Amino acid sequence: MAHATARTGYERLVDRLNRFPQGAPPAPLLFEILKVLMTEKEASLLALVPIKPFTAATAARAWKVGLAEAEKALDALAGRALLIDVEGRSGRRYSLPPPMAGFFEFSMMRLRGDVDQKLLAELYYQYITVEEDFIKALFTEGETQLGRVFVSEPVLSNENALHVLDYERASEVVRTASHRGVGLCYCRHKMGHAGHACDAPLDICLTFNNVAASLVRHGYARAIDVAEGLALLDEARDRNLVQFGENVQRRVSFICNCCGCCCEAMIAQRRFGLLNPVHTTNFLPVVDREACNGCGECAAVCPVEAMTLVSANDPLHPKKKTAKVDEGMCLGCGVCVRVCRTKALGLVSRPERVITPLDSVRRAVLMAVERGKLQDLIFDNRALASHRAMAAVLGAVLRLPPVKRAMASKQMKSRYLEALIARLKP
Repeated sequence: MAHATARTGYERLVDRLNRFPQGAPPAPLLFEILKVLMTEKEASLLALVPIKPFTAATAARAWKVGLAEAEKALDALAGRALLIDVEGRSGRRYSLPPPMAGFFEFSMMRLRGDVDQKLLAELYYQYITVEEDFIKALFTEGETQLGRVFVSEPVLSNENALHVLDYERASEVVRTASHRGVGLCYCRHKMGHAGHACDAPLDICLTFNNVAASLVRHGYARAIDVAEGLALLDEARDRNLVQFGENVQRRVSFICNCCGCCCEAMIAQRRFGLLNPVHTTNFLPVVDREACNGCGECAAVCPVEAMTLVSANDPLHPKKKTAKVDEGMCLGCGVCVRVCRTKALGLVSRPERVITPLDSVRRAVLMAVERGKLQDLIFDNRALASHRAMAAVLGAVLRLPPVKRAMASKQMKSRYLEALIARLKP
């Protein structure tokens, strides 16, 4: 007779986390990270909450406790940035963020004494930067990525600027956000504890809208106004940092100002030869070979080593070098254009426009379809699911391109979904 072994709260939470389109592969290091961040009882509670935003009443039913007890536990978890709490017209709602971008980062966005941040940073470094499973799962599964790059606006020509939509401008994200916050850069803070930090600014990680409101409320970010937000973007550009934000058009929740030496996405791109672990801009740099003097400054600042120096093939000057762009690796950030003293670099539009999901629901659906997790998204805690949330997910499915709709239908094996999709066919 088989012997059933009771699973720990941490194991159940890992299963819950892996219902996200971007999860966290089980590993001894992951369990060590969770043990630093929370107790096993707290892990057991988090394992029971829905993927979709939920109320205290929903949590109380799932946990089989009274409403007051549930609210106390939820507020304690939100106070440590393990949950995001959002104030709305119908009251406060909570959501469990994914590990990345989520509570991993939040844990390092301020100096805190309630957890051993040095130990946590070392665990993160080993689990994310040294080992391969997490970073490969995060950046190689599916076509739709969590993040996208913003082009450096000051280097845009007048012609380029005509082709940049508002949601493609980091400055517009700052101006239109309902809330703005700044906290410590998780990547550089972590690398500092692990002994691999650079000298780029630390207090420069931007959050927006509901996420910013929650992090500011609990002291993980500092509230800023539009002017300071724009000034921080300028400071980042002056330091040749890449602006990397959430891959949505509406209500962007974060913009990181990233360096090639600490940013996990850029480290992964160089380490594994990944092509675009984040979505690129709609631009590529082009080299004027006549103007290029081969100084190499563009190659020195490129965070993903997409810019190199090659022979200029000049018979009169056999040692002359010129810059060359690896278009497959290039992020289109424009950092190289900014540092070029001879104006030998400019930006041109990519042959095909990069598609950015409208909002987080549509991005989550796309990621879930591509990673075979759509059923987790739709039928998560089905007894507790709201019709509104279900309608949002199904609505996003029906707006997918035909190929992705077919993938969704196959995953769901749902006659109802097939009938809805069939109605959309010409």
